[in-house]
Amino acid sequence: MVGVFGRSRPAPHPLSPKRFRSLLSMRSLSVRSIAGQVFAVQVLLVGLLIVAATTALILQARNDTEQEAVRRATAVAQTFATSPGIASAMGTENPTAQLQPRAEETRKQAHLDFVVVANTKGIRYTHPRPEFIGKELVADWRPVVRGKIVTESVQGPLGREVQATVPVPRGNGTVAGVVCAGMTAADVSGRVERQLPLVFGSAAGALALATGGTALVGGRLRRQTRGLGPAQMTRMYEHHDAVLHSVREGVLIVDSHGRLVLANDEAGRLLDLPRDAEGRPITELGLEPRTAELLASGRVATDEVHLAGDRLLAVNQRPTRWDGGMSGSVATLRDSTELRALSGKAEVAERRLRLLFEAGSKIGTTLDIVRTAEELTQFGVPWFADFATVDLVDPVLRGDEPAGSAMRRTATSGIRADHPLWRVGKMITYAGGVPQALGFGAGRPVLEADLRAYEGWQEQDPEQATKIVKYGIHSMITIPLRARDVTLGIATFWRSEQSEPFDEDDVALTEELVARAAVAIDNARRYTREHAMAATLQRSLLPQGLPEQDALDVAHRYLPAQAGVGGDWFDVISLPGGRVALAVGDVVGHGLHAAATMGRLRTAVHNFSALDLPPDELITHLDELASRFDQDQAAAGTDAPGISGASCLYAIYDPVSGRCTMAGAGHPGPAVVLPDSTVTFPEIPLAPPLGLGGEPIETVELELPEGSRLALFTDGLIRDHDRDFDEGLGVLRATLAGLPDGTPEETCQAVFDAMASAHPGDDIALLVARTHLLDPGHVAEWELPSDPAAVARIRNEAAEQLTAWGLEEIAFTTELILSELMTNAIRYGCAPSRVRLLRARTLICEVADGSSTSPHLRRAATTDEGGRGLFLVAQYALRWGTRYTPNGKIIWAEQPLTDPMLPLADPEGEDLLDQWDDIPG
Repeated sequence: MVGVFGRSRPAPHPLSPKRFRSLLSMRSLSVRSIAGQVFAVQVLLVGLLIVAATTALILQARNDTEQEAVRRATAVAQTFATSPGIASAMGTENPTAQLQPRAEETRKQAHLDFVVVANTKGIRYTHPRPEFIGKELVADWRPVVRGKIVTESVQGPLGREVQATVPVPRGNGTVAGVVCAGMTAADVSGRVERQLPLVFGSAAGALALATGGTALVGGRLRRQTRGLGPAQMTRMYEHHDAVLHSVREGVLIVDSHGRLVLANDEAGRLLDLPRDAEGRPITELGLEPRTAELLASGRVATDEVHLAGDRLLAVNQRPTRWDGGMSGSVATLRDSTELRALSGKAEVAERRLRLLFEAGSKIGTTLDIVRTAEELTQFGVPWFADFATVDLVDPVLRGDEPAGSAMRRTATSGIRADHPLWRVGKMITYAGGVPQALGFGAGRPVLEADLRAYEGWQEQDPEQATKIVKYGIHSMITIPLRARDVTLGIATFWRSEQSEPFDEDDVALTEELVARAAVAIDNARRYTREHAMAATLQRSLLPQGLPEQDALDVAHRYLPAQAGVGGDWFDVISLPGGRVALAVGDVVGHGLHAAATMGRLRTAVHNFSALDLPPDELITHLDELASRFDQDQAAAGTDAPGISGASCLYAIYDPVSGRCTMAGAGHPGPAVVLPDSTVTFPEIPLAPPLGLGGEPIETVELELPEGSRLALFTDGLIRDHDRDFDEGLGVLRATLAGLPDGTPEETCQAVFDAMASAHPGDDIALLVARTHLLDPGHVAEWELPSDPAAVARIRNEAAEQLTAWGLEEIAFTTELILSELMTNAIRYGCAPSRVRLLRARTLICEVADGSSTSPHLRRAATTDEGGRGLFLVAQYALRWGTRYTPNGKIIWAEQPLTDPMLPLADPEGEDLLDQWDDIPG
């Protein structure tokens, strides 16, 4: 019989059960057993190691003790040498008398054997044994006199000594003498000897522990070898070898280096191993790569199916470390050729599942229609196609429902870029019997396994079809993109050159893949439609144009967030008296609701500004309105987001005084650029966002020189993905300061170029205004006394002022309006009263008094003696109204500078004016 290593072996002797049990019951550690021999050798080695370690420890302890003695002696000598009075004592007539007591006290406290002081000629002044005083110091003291420190071991008066010698310095840097401190070698040895019991005890403990460990290892080895000797182990090996080679299952043992240690006869047959396979690396035996990788890796495997020639093997593999055996792995092989067909189907199913899993994570990563179509084609190439195209019905790309059959090539991918397929952007209408038309019309996939044999697909464009065939494309699948029972377009996959033609299995897989992509495209389409609706709504709610006014030059910018249209807004509102209001705001969230909420807030600001409210009152009313909106919404039980959390900043600029008054709620303050390019960020009194309430709203008033610039913005401009609020303010400051003479339009563009990213995380609104002051020559004022006779005087002076302004054409209507307003102030108001004319884009007449009672326009009856004055003002003025001030009210009226307003019935002018001339006192 031939063994596994090629040598002949005798036939195994039969082993009776009684004999076998006898062998297994051996428990002694006899030196004739393998366990006993191993135990003896280990105990010997451990003993030698412990002896060597103990010797090393003793030597190390002696060395460490001597070094410690030198360090302590050095430290004590230096401390003593530098102690106060040592250098001066050495210069006295009897140094020993002063130094000997101190040296002895230091020696005892430091636990040293001696502390000796000597002069610069080496003559001792002190010594523990007085008979050595006055004799030369036993040390290398000459380098010490030159300022060095010497440590040494010498034969001194006390025997072998370990000592350190240091200089005694004077105040002028010279050496007054030397100090030598140390201990005897006997003292050092004594310290070491006191450690020997601990060292020897540790060594004994280590020996006992090592012997116990060796005994445990020997016992484990004894249990594994069953106490058998070498001859008995050989006989048992031969029995096991006989069994190993007789089983009908392949057995392989591979070591940790990937070399084959053992293979039974069945393994050699199944794997067709060479006769010299044992001892060679697994990777060099000509096995299938997948099988060789498994056997060499040593990983756990259970019933893995591997090909070996025309056989199908079920492989099981386990590591051999579990029971303390050799390092490596054991594998068993079972012939399972009948499972070939089942294995093929399993691989197909595995590939399909893996493909669909990958598709789920790579297709539809965004809500962009074109990007989703590109992801579908990029995933299909080269997974299962050489080229892939997607054609979408044109309205789908705009977010609309699909209509008609005209499609646009949306995405193309391929293994090469020089393909003859139609390029992205081309409009295509498939007709006739081409597969795309059939698939689109019927809503089902169409397979053309061999394009060269089918002529119907060439009807669309014969020349194009010829190019495709010549290019090497030979097979195609067309799948309609259907989602929610609607066909959105067509996806086509092509194979070329050496690729296998598509088959029915490919159709099923591709159909499921395209179905998932179609849902993603439809989601993107719906998002695109909603985004377009929100953008349209927001554009309609934002200012379509800026009002004509002379107080400010204004420019603005708006950029929606990448996530969708949001609620940032701005506004410019013309106010009476030539003033202008600026407003910016921010609504939390994105989408249709945010845009609608923004429109509600902007409308509210317009309505409140029509009442000519100061900024703090307007913000307060806006806060109350936001709270009421949220309360009504909560009562209605809707789940839409509330308005609370929105912010607003409202500012009013007066070109007559140059003052700008502003207030805000939860919104960052503006940036102010003075004419000298100084940039400041005024502190706006802190207030919570709209709808939260609970805090009073306060205003801040700024004096702005002519030519100053105001920049109002939302926080989307300041904060970004890579910068915080403070960093954003720094960038804005630098940008504004770098444009000393920039127009508002140039300023807006420069700020956006520097701060707005291509894909902002939040909406950005920016409003830049440059201030103008009304020419003082275009302002005329009069104090209005409570005397009715003053009406005619002021009316005449106003007429003269209008003549000076070249406005004689509107003098009559102005006198009429002023007369009515002044008369009302005298009759129904209270002091102080004043009159003001402003010549701006329009002529503005203002009459102020200290009363807070506002007049009301009414139609007087025929028999009424009064009540027609304000009616006439309304007829002749372009617009009129009342605004309240901290000291009363102002009634104002505006007229165009040319073409005066004509009333419905034009009475005689003198008759109208005369009724104010004779007002009774």
